[in-house]
Amino acid sequence: MLAFGPVPSRRLGRSLGINNIPAKTCTYSCVYCQLGRTSQLTVKRRAFYNPEKIFNEAKKKVEVAVSRNEKIDYLTFVPDGEPLLDINLGKEISLLKQMGIPIAVLTNASLLWYEDVKEDLLKADLVSLKVDSVNQVLWRKINRPHTSLSLNKILDSIVSFADDFEGILITETMLIDKIEYGAELREIASFLQELNGLKKAYIAIPTRPPAEKWVKPANEEIINLAYQIFSEKLGAEKVEYLIGYEGNAFAFTGNVKEDLLAITAVHPMRKEAVEEFLKKANAEWRIIEELLHKKLLIELEYEGKLYYMRKLPSRTNHK
Repeated sequence: MLAFGPVPSRRLGRSLGINNIPAKTCTYSCVYCQLGRTSQLTVKRRAFYNPEKIFNEAKKKVEVAVSRNEKIDYLTFVPDGEPLLDINLGKEISLLKQMGIPIAVLTNASLLWYEDVKEDLLKADLVSLKVDSVNQVLWRKINRPHTSLSLNKILDSIVSFADDFEGILITETMLIDKIEYGAELREIASFLQELNGLKKAYIAIPTRPPAEKWVKPANEEIINLAYQIFSEKLGAEKVEYLIGYEGNAFAFTGNVKEDLLAITAVHPMRKEAVEEFLKKANAEWRIIEELLHKKLLIELEYEGKLYYMRKLPSRTNHK
């Protein structure tokens, strides 16, 4: 299937997926990949599918969605491998743009140092770049790249791309357990600070079965630490979680519990902010105690201040 959806996405609204790469053809073999280990580890760009066929399949999906009054916010290249390996990517973006819907590309950025790849990607309206590590050792352990790839080249090309890109630029950093991050989180944040026009830096965890059985999501303390460090460098308005909930910090339903869980699934709330929220909602602190007791919320400390965060899905005891 070369096109699928549309599906809801907090980053992209309603997104219709474009699958331009065969399964597990990638430049990385990330330990957390939900598709399993990479079977075709390569850095060589080539043609995979006829661009016209991709366009026609996407057009049919769009027509069906329109007939059902379903909105599509983005046509998103989110294939079963690395989308930049497709030598026809630029042509496909140009064809799809004829439908008048913005184009998004989710990529690990590993081939951005090729000039033709950069030119193709500059045609997109939104680009999400993976930055799991800026450290050689961790990069090789987490992303398991093709041996010909250079992390320094990739990082330099990301900075260069950000300088030239006129669309919406976001990043994603996947955090996993059993990794000694040490100073790495601060180094990643410092790197992200260099990116001109960065709209949002997402902190993610694996939410589906990973390629390697030892991989587990990072714990709440590490996720909160990453959020605080990223916020210090980038500003809190530019940092959000992707932890398995499609929470929306701006959707207030009037249900205090649901709203609190939705907000804290996107970013942690300081105790003072929670108290102010409850005051405006004319609600009492016992709601927080109840959510803590049910293990739907978790209390964390950072630099002497208390924060509240949505408990991770895999660690929640449903009652």
